[in-house]
Amino acid sequence: MTNGDEPVMFYRVGDPYDFLSNFSEYALHLDGKHWPTVEHYYQAQKFLGTPDEDEVRQAESALQAAIMGRERTRPLRADWDQVRDSIMERVVAEKFRQHPDIAQKLRDTGTRRLVKHTKGDAYWGDGGDGSGQNRLGEILMRLRDRLNAEG
Repeated sequence: MTNGDEPVMFYRVGDPYDFLSNFSEYALHLDGKHWPTVEHYYQAQKFLGTPDEDEVRQAESALQAAIMGRERTRPLRADWDQVRDSIMERVVAEKFRQHPDIAQKLRDTGTRRLVKHTKGDAYWGDGGDGSGQNRLGEILMRLRDRLNAEG
């Protein structure tokens, strides 16, 4: 495998491809509100229409929003399993639409496989050993294809 074929591994803010992370500090406006990060938006959608939604939106950091979103003391919306993928796809696309500089960086990854590399997440990531579903990487690759098709 040549360097151009090696997958792009991303996870932590501060890494070379940190702009792909939902924790990266690219604020966005969506649904009439300001969201500090994709993670804030995604986690808050678990509590749509409740006071918890706005509490998560106002979390100090993406990490804090993630922790709040995983608290099962908050009432999780009944359709969460059915809507979570479409919510993630929408907010990730919006992040790159609102930040053309990182949209170009995404296009610059060429045809390389994009992998959220973490053992802590086998759904959105690769599970640390490649056995995970890497759903976020898949969303990013589809978005990159759309951006390239649009020119």
